[in-house]
Amino acid sequence: MSAAAENNPQASLTPRLDEILQGLADRDVAERLRKVYLAAAHAIARLSDLDLVKYESPVVDSSPDLSLWEEMAPVIRDTVMDVNALLNVIREQFPTAPPHSATSRDAAGLLQDAMAMLAQGVTQLGEAMRNPSVVSDRWVLLAEIQRTRARFREQMSSLVFESVSTFGDVTRAQVVPGHEAEVKAAVTVRAITADLARIVSARLAKVREAEPEDVQWNAQQLQTELDAFGRTAAYRNLRAQDKRRIVEMRAGVGQLAIRANPTREELLVLMEELDAFVRGLSGVNQRQLLIIHDREVWASCGVRLERALSLVPTDAVGAARTLAEAAAAGQALYGRDAALDAFLRKARKLAFAQLSLEDLRATIASFQGLLAQLDVM
Repeated sequence: MSAAAENNPQASLTPRLDEILQGLADRDVAERLRKVYLAAAHAIARLSDLDLVKYESPVVDSSPDLSLWEEMAPVIRDTVMDVNALLNVIREQFPTAPPHSATSRDAAGLLQDAMAMLAQGVTQLGEAMRNPSVVSDRWVLLAEIQRTRARFREQMSSLVFESVSTFGDVTRAQVVPGHEAEVKAAVTVRAITADLARIVSARLAKVREAEPEDVQWNAQQLQTELDAFGRTAAYRNLRAQDKRRIVEMRAGVGQLAIRANPTREELLVLMEELDAFVRGLSGVNQRQLLIIHDREVWASCGVRLERALSLVPTDAVGAARTLAEAAAAGQALYGRDAALDAFLRKARKLAFAQLSLEDLRATIASFQGLLAQLDVM
């Protein structure tokens, strides 16, 4: 496994992690840790590389469905093999705690603890796969596999972060393999689901005012909008249980879209349910991954805006350029707050270099005010 990890282009260590290992006085421990971290990077990449969309169903059927079990058996097998491969590397490299420094022993102890958690997760996965209520329901099975693989990735990420933290002050972004990609995926989900919430809310307002002859047309438009969302990266990264709800509601809208005279009340019932559900997807903001990310982006934008404001009297071009940089960085916060989202949408089309000094100051102040209202602490 360690050889495979070293040959996998995805299984690379971050520059900061490599720097820490290079700096360890105990070269034997450093090389052992390197093999473990490369194996972890390989496993995280493997566990992230799965698109469940092809296993999903465009309809939700309550009848038992054992066909997916046959399709997913190789995925489940590979999941267990990927986790066990990492466990084997840890067992080979750290069968006992290193006899040298206390720091090395602390790191090895954390690896042993993480190994026990991963092994327990493999056992729990096996138990879940023997549960008829899981394997006979397509969406429940997909949700279980997705949840399990995400938990394994999180545990492996913690394994790397916590053990290397014994040797120096680091952040997850600096040392955890695949961290940047996971943050990017979460940011994408938040941004696109925020736009979906805005679209659904606007459609709901139109339906409430629609004439009877316009109800079917609105149902068809909503169907098209949901279909478009289903082709986005955000949909691919949603939890299976959330996808199931969207599929269910999309089916209900589809039935109204092909009826000659659906009533406004029927469509409103579906749309109000959909509106509440989509708004609930903003719960992604509570992920620790995004909380840390948002804090960093918020601080970075704040520094740029302070600099932009200080440049306005003497260097309007520099101020506009710095404001544009802040607005570009702030796009990573899209979906966090409706008022900030409105500003960021406008900023995408705004030519900051063409603003007057007065408008430049006002735009900077507006952006600062919106950031100040965010709860990122």
